[in-house]
Amino acid sequence: MGAEIWVLGGTGRSGRAIAAELGRRGLTPVLVGRDADRLTTAARATGSGTLVAASVDATATQIRRQHPAVVINTVGPFTTTAGPLIDACLAAGSHYLDLANDITAVGATLDRDAAATAAGCTLVTGAGFGVTATESVVVKLCEGRPAPLRIRVDMVPSLAMEAGTIGEALAGTILGDPNELAGGQITDGRLAPARIGGDPLRLTLPDGSEVTTAVMPLGEVLAAQRASGARNVLSASSEVPSGALVRAVMPAAMLMLKWAPARSFAQRRLAGVQVKAKDKPREHSWGHAVATWADGETREGWLRVGEAQEYTGAVPAEVTLRLLNGEGRPGAYTPAALFGTTLAESCGGEYLMP
Repeated sequence: MGAEIWVLGGTGRSGRAIAAELGRRGLTPVLVGRDADRLTTAARATGSGTLVAASVDATATQIRRQHPAVVINTVGPFTTTAGPLIDACLAAGSHYLDLANDITAVGATLDRDAAATAAGCTLVTGAGFGVTATESVVVKLCEGRPAPLRIRVDMVPSLAMEAGTIGEALAGTILGDPNELAGGQITDGRLAPARIGGDPLRLTLPDGSEVTTAVMPLGEVLAAQRASGARNVLSASSEVPSGALVRAVMPAAMLMLKWAPARSFAQRRLAGVQVKAKDKPREHSWGHAVATWADGETREGWLRVGEAQEYTGAVPAEVTLRLLNGEGRPGAYTPAALFGTTLAESCGGEYLMP
C-alpha cells in the first residue's frame, strides 16, 4: 500500500474542503479529477498533488496501479461510482471512504464487509455531515442500554451556497435513487416504503430557533438501525419541503423519475441550474435523534456542529488520519460504528443531551 491520500472529485466543493481539512492535520492529498487546469488551480490552495483521470473506470485503473493508502470518493451518484472504486481499492489494498447518504449506496457498501475484511481493508460510507451527525447521537443515546423500539433521526444542516452550476455529479446525487421509496424507513425490522415529506415535525433547536423536518429516505436509516438495534427507524431532514401540496405530488414525481428518459432529462436540466451565492441560514448545523424504548422511556439528543459543508470536509479528513494511524479495522462501516462518539467531537461537534 502506498502512502498517498487520493481525493476523487478534487476540484468540487467537497473535495476542496476535505483537502483543506487534511492540510490542517498535516496531511497532503492528491486531487483527482478530469480537468487538469481546474485541478492545478484547486491544488494550489493546499499544496496538493494532482492526477488527471477521465472517468471512474480510469480512476479505478490508476488505483490498481498505484496503490494509494486511502481513497476518498466525493463523486456522485454513489450508486454508480462506489462499486468499481471499491473493487479497485480491495484489489490494491487501499482503504476507501465516501460521502454517500442514500440507502442504496450506503447499503451496498456495508454489504461488502466480508470482502473488505478478507482484503484487510477498511470501507467507510456516509463520511459526511448527515450520517455522522445523526448516527453519533444515536450511539450516544443508546450506550449501555438495550435496543430501543423506535428511533427517529433528523438532520438540520446550515449550508452556505457557492455561486456556480450544480453539475452532473451533484445533480445525480440530489435526484438520488428513484427506488428509494420502496425502502425509505425500517418498520418491524425491515425496509418499508416511506413518503417523502411525510411525518412533518416542528423542532425547537437548542438555540431557540425552530425548523420543520419531514421524512426523507436517507442512508441514516441504516446507520441508526445498526447503531441501535431498533426495529423501527425513520429519517427526516429540514431540507425536505413538507407542505400538503408537495406531499401530494411527490409520489407521482418520483414515479416519473423511474422512467429512464425522464430521469436523464431531469438530471441534465438540474446540472445546468445556476446557483447564487448565499450565506448559511443559521450559525450551527444539528444532528438530532429521539429513541423510545418498549417500556415507554424516551430520550432525546443533539449534536451541534458548524457549517455543514465544512463538517463534511472535517469528517473524511479525521477518518483518514485515524486510518493512517492504524486505529481502524478491516470491514465496512459507517463513521460512528467504526470510531464511536469521539469522532464527531474530534471534528468540532458538541453533544447536547437534555
